[in-house]
Amino acid sequence: MMLDFAIQGAQMLLVLGLAPLLLGLVRTLKARMLGRRGPNPIQPYRDLRRLIAKEAVVAENASWLYRAAPYVVFAAIWVAAALVPTFATGLVFSWSADLIAIVALLGTARFFLALAGLDIGTAFGGIGASREMLIAILAEPAMLMIVFTLALLAGSTQLSSIAAFMIDQEVGLRVSLGLALVALVMVAIAENARIPVDNPATHLELTMVHEAMVLEYSARHLAMIELGAALKLLLYISLIGCLFAPFGMARLGSGWEAYAIGLAAYLGKLLAGAFALALFETSIAKMRVFRVPEFLGAALMLGLLAVLLLFVTRSV
Repeated sequence: MMLDFAIQGAQMLLVLGLAPLLLGLVRTLKARMLGRRGPNPIQPYRDLRRLIAKEAVVAENASWLYRAAPYVVFAAIWVAAALVPTFATGLVFSWSADLIAIVALLGTARFFLALAGLDIGTAFGGIGASREMLIAILAEPAMLMIVFTLALLAGSTQLSSIAAFMIDQEVGLRVSLGLALVALVMVAIAENARIPVDNPATHLELTMVHEAMVLEYSARHLAMIELGAALKLLLYISLIGCLFAPFGMARLGSGWEAYAIGLAAYLGKLLAGAFALALFETSIAKMRVFRVPEFLGAALMLGLLAVLLLFVTRSV
């Protein structure tokens, strides 16, 4: 039992430690693809250390919600990221690693971040919060359609059960799974405020979404939000790897050799995800804000088609 808790704790620390490195790796790969030297992949660690060491500056009209929101956002996203199986399935808290619970935790983080953007009363915060909610009302239904597709196929919404089903059963190439994968990638891009939905490297007031809500934050509060954003990116890449590429994951009760193979496979998936994201963002332009509902509407339609196709193929 102590070993199970130790492995679960190792996964929690693993996602927390790798999240800034993943973000830095994406930035470095994007810069290299654009012909620039780019920052060091470990630069996000330095930025977080510098922010934590600074003194926080808080607006006079800020309420307790403004001060508490960064910690709530970070805690909710960290718990969600730690519940997603990374290098092993069937961990001690796998019973709570449910897709619907993950969606609920991410929705809680989004809700508190939007409230914090509105709390100060600035124009940028209001714009960012309204755009974030616009994205949410389309991204969450699309995510639920993906959940229904996988639940109908595997018979469960538990992540470990879905991963075990994908490994053990001869699932083969299914159109419904392909549509669900594309929809999940589109939702992940929108939820992480990446190109073409948003540009995380810009502060242009006419286009920014996530950055508009956190412009007033500084020091340790901003560090918590930045670390939460890095964890969210790692969460979605881990989720895609767990659901659609669960190869290499260790089983419950496996030896240390299996865990080492699972860890190596997980690191390879993160590297592949970082490279794919950097390549995609350097090969496409940012869309207008008013085109974002069309983008997420397409993701919703793909998720709905995945569910319908799965019903049709199961009834044949």
